[in-house]
Amino acid sequence: MPYIPHTDADIQTMLETIGVSSIEQLFDEIPAALRCCELETLPESVTEAEVTRLMQSRANQDAGSLCFIGAGAYEHYIPAAIWEITTRGEYYSAYTPYQAEASQGTLQLLYEFQSMMAALTGMDASNASLYDGASGLAEAILMAVRCNRKSKAKQILMPRSVHPNYRKVVETLVKNQGISLREVAFNPDTGKMDLTALTAFADEDIAAVVIPQPNFFGVLEEVDTLTDWAHQHKALAIGLVNPLSLGILEAPGNWGESGADIACGEGQPLGIPLSSGGPYFGFICCKKALVRQMPGRIIGATVDMEGKPGYTLTLQAREQHIRRSKATSNICTNQGLMVTAATIYMAMLGAKGLEQTARTCHHHTRQMLEKFTAIEGIEAVFNSPYFHELVLSFNMPIPQLLRSLAAHNVLGGYDLSQDYPELGNSLLVCATELRTEEDIDRYANLLNRIVAKVGNRNCPIKPKF
Repeated sequence: MPYIPHTDADIQTMLETIGVSSIEQLFDEIPAALRCCELETLPESVTEAEVTRLMQSRANQDAGSLCFIGAGAYEHYIPAAIWEITTRGEYYSAYTPYQAEASQGTLQLLYEFQSMMAALTGMDASNASLYDGASGLAEAILMAVRCNRKSKAKQILMPRSVHPNYRKVVETLVKNQGISLREVAFNPDTGKMDLTALTAFADEDIAAVVIPQPNFFGVLEEVDTLTDWAHQHKALAIGLVNPLSLGILEAPGNWGESGADIACGEGQPLGIPLSSGGPYFGFICCKKALVRQMPGRIIGATVDMEGKPGYTLTLQAREQHIRRSKATSNICTNQGLMVTAATIYMAMLGAKGLEQTARTCHHHTRQMLEKFTAIEGIEAVFNSPYFHELVLSFNMPIPQLLRSLAAHNVLGGYDLSQDYPELGNSLLVCATELRTEEDIDRYANLLNRIVAKVGNRNCPIKPKF
């Protein structure tokens, strides 16, 4: 129904009816120290025309730039049909499918999504999405601690090559559960998880090992070796993956001798636009033996009394929504609309389309590496295989470089200096299937001019470890 605001008289009548003198009195049980201050910076109300103008202005800030930033959010081609279908009323306003008899369309779509994700990751089961990739990793870690009954220490090996924001989110969500995140260094030459650093944990009680593929630097990890190491030391293996990369990379379910136990990640590459940072969605898949500890909802397929196919929520007690911290996970609302778009995206592209898109991304990144490193003052930091991101070292400060590129409407990449100061003047750059050879040449020409202009300054090219 339309929103109709209450008048002062309406509010007073309601307060008198329940026997309180003010709205503030309804919250008198909350200690003053926990209450937030007034919203002093909230602007005055504006007209509809002013709101429209403001939103158009904000939207235009994202338009027209040539984007070479990745770092967990990627600009891919999204066929027009995907969001044309996704925003139809049947999907756009569909609610949580508690009543199966009234939600068969939503349930079937979620079932198809889970089937596709299980096939893509090589796992037995998938959930129906989470808030985002970072919280998805946190839920995977909580799940691993519940599932690994052999481990009592609640210790997780977390590579430093995992996205810095993911590591921060995970720390926030698991620190009060008594879970310890043990950092594992990366090799300064390869950018991969340092296998020699794992020897320090060989005799410790480890619940799970997080294995990013590709990692935050775009580097491909030695997933088979890492998965087998985890299992040999009675730990679960959690694969943190880019789903689009699985069009050409080995599925987590096939890593090592017996496969990863859990796979999770960010679903944004599957048909979700950048949209100034969201909304996106996370996913978790797992082996059948662990499925009862997987958070979120799971959709099952069956037949009715007439033999017709039907879909319903399964393996989910009502306690998921009422037991709060005692439940497996208190996830009540998934990112259903994003999952709808991702399902349509995967259905439209199919296995061959995903493979072709992933191969094109890698091809463009190879072109970028060749052309950029041909410029004096630019070098590749790591000597490892990669997917569609690279770390490059420059002979000038990265903030200055990015400002110069932005002045020419080029978003040059992600500055690593704050999160990885030991890498020196290093930049994480990305090329998806949308970056043409012409785009890469334009970026290379700008770099050539900018680096040559500042190249005589005494800034180290090689990072200092």
